[in-house]
Amino acid sequence: MTYTSSLLRLLEERGYIHQMTDAEGLDALAAKQVVPGYIGFDATAPSLHVGSLVQIMLLRRLQQAGHKPVVLMGGGTTRIGDPTGRDESRKMLSDATIEANIASIRTIFERFLTFGDGPTDAVMVNNHDWLGKLGYIELLQEVGTHFTVNRMLTFDSVKLRLEREQPMTFLEFNYMILQGYDFRHLAKTMGVRLQMGGSDQWGNIVNGVELSRRMDQTEVFGVTTPLLTTADGAKMGKTAAGAVWLNDDALPSYDFWQYWRNVDDRDVGKFLRLFTDLPLDEIARLEALEGSEINAAKVVLANEVTALCRGKEAAAAAESTAQATFAAGGVGDDLPELELPTDGMPLVDALVGIGFAASKGEAKRLIAGGGARVDGTAITDEAYRIPGGSELRISAGKKKHGVLRPA
Repeated sequence: MTYTSSLLRLLEERGYIHQMTDAEGLDALAAKQVVPGYIGFDATAPSLHVGSLVQIMLLRRLQQAGHKPVVLMGGGTTRIGDPTGRDESRKMLSDATIEANIASIRTIFERFLTFGDGPTDAVMVNNHDWLGKLGYIELLQEVGTHFTVNRMLTFDSVKLRLEREQPMTFLEFNYMILQGYDFRHLAKTMGVRLQMGGSDQWGNIVNGVELSRRMDQTEVFGVTTPLLTTADGAKMGKTAAGAVWLNDDALPSYDFWQYWRNVDDRDVGKFLRLFTDLPLDEIARLEALEGSEINAAKVVLANEVTALCRGKEAAAAAESTAQATFAAGGVGDDLPELELPTDGMPLVDALVGIGFAASKGEAKRLIAGGGARVDGTAITDEAYRIPGGSELRISAGKKKHGVLRPA
């Protein structure tokens, strides 16, 4: 359909829309008033990773289109854990850990959104503020009557766990009820009319839409984004080295920049639309580049995303380091470092210590395969000991480089 609201036109042309509960109703509402919309994030770690970035950008688009982003931190639901896509229960976190995680995660949102008291300024709320006050009997009487076990068993978050014969606690089973209650609470207390999320959250979002209609006769809406995978089918944000964290204290900016610089050629256009503010005509020009020229588009992608997430200085430093490392064969200032003892150290230990291998066994396999280099020289001897006394460059494959600095 042809949308009349700038919000849905923006989301459609950038590739964010997968499902909507009522496209015409939401389009009409967004065309006539400011729509407060929210996305929920559980605080299971001090940082979110790249897999959450499309949702963060969705909130940014909401604000760019003149609407109000509401960042819902799951201080309450984190104590339960979303069972969606999981085969086992999450580790229980202390209240202090959850609060510290929320404070750390907020710093990311402050780079992408404008917070304040204005009608379209972003706000951050914590669902522990209301879920923590709910009485159990009150919850069962007020909310539980609107959920049937029959239907709850049909949701993927439950069904897949049971099909795999993996245990699911009653605590986790209640997650969808609390998430639905979140939407109803935000609609009632803050006028929130829209919940957004990934495609795996569709069932939870629909629960909230129906709960608001049944309990308060309030019309609210849901939008989900497509499941985001890379061109080779891998889940976004996961690499062989682990998660690509958004906070700079969880992952160096150079490694973050390199993740985007090394994306598949086929993903460049999609990622530029989703994760940057570049005009669509410029994106069309960049994604049309072929052969080695597509690398220039990848550098633009890496710079734009890193500047949004880490700041322009971090993006410039990462690009400069990459140029010094690859083009000039030197050592950049933004590479990971490891202290080299005066008497040297085994190459195996250096590869593990700097984070290029998860174990000594993996390091030995890397060396045996010819993937380890010291100052540009391939080392195939698993027993090789790096001499101390001078600064050296250490590499694993073509994309990982670091610096060994004398103690």
